Amino acid sequence: MLRVENIYKSFDGFMAVNGAELSVERGQLVAVIGPNGAGKTTLFNLITGQLKPDRGKVTLNGKDIGTLPAHQICRRGIARSFQIANIFHRLSVFKNVQVSVLSRQKKSNKFFHPAHLLAVQETDRILESVGLLDRAGDIAGSLSHGDQRILEIAIALGTEPQLLILDEPTAGMSPEETAATMALIKRLSETQGLTILFCEHDMDVVFNTAQSIMVMYYGKTIIQGKPEEIRRNTMVQEAYLGGEDDA
Repeated sequence: MLRVENIYKSFDGFMAVNGAELSVERGQLVAVIGPNGAGKTTLFNLITGQLKPDRGKVTLNGKDIGTLPAHQICRRGIARSFQIANIFHRLSVFKNVQVSVLSRQKKSNKFFHPAHLLAVQETDRILESVGLLDRAGDIAGSLSHGDQRILEIAIALGTEPQLLILDEPTAGMSPEETAATMALIKRLSETQGLTILFCEHDMDVVFNTAQSIMVMYYGKTIIQGKPEEIRRNTMVQEAYLGGEDDA
């Protein structure tokens, strides 16, 4: 579904992404790992159009998307969440998701239709799928940190993505929130056939969730493979996991 080939991005001479390679098959749960500063978020920004690559190629379903603006990439089927929850804090939980659905349906400019009557069933369905339907009327800013991150996933689902990209989805969460969020991500992948690409620092989360793992180091791809293969790789152990016993 997604292929990143030999992609580069520098900032004032600093090479943030240095020939990275990534492959994501339809229906997979794929993790990108690496130390802080390895280039993971920059890579995600290149895939989603927030940044343009200096060199290299990004293809979705065989079509080059590397030069497209972010909104066109979104319409082609890629949605994402960010390291810091990107929600409308003063709107209700329901309206946060409804805005996303209406934007995808190109109804966000239907000024002569009462907004509260549009896309109600679909919005409710999405909220139910992530466990937030009973909080639909709450102001989004009143949610816990974990629920705000889940709301951001719900907003992304409103665009009906083929590929969902999650940037550190469990950052700042308690162990209980982390377990619930990763269970949700697995369930979305299994029940909706959603392809999910995520980066994460918690290695237990990565190895218990991902079907394929790509390891970045100083902007480069060291290896991509199945979790067992990543655990055994000596370059990964030395560069990131801290040795075989820690892997």
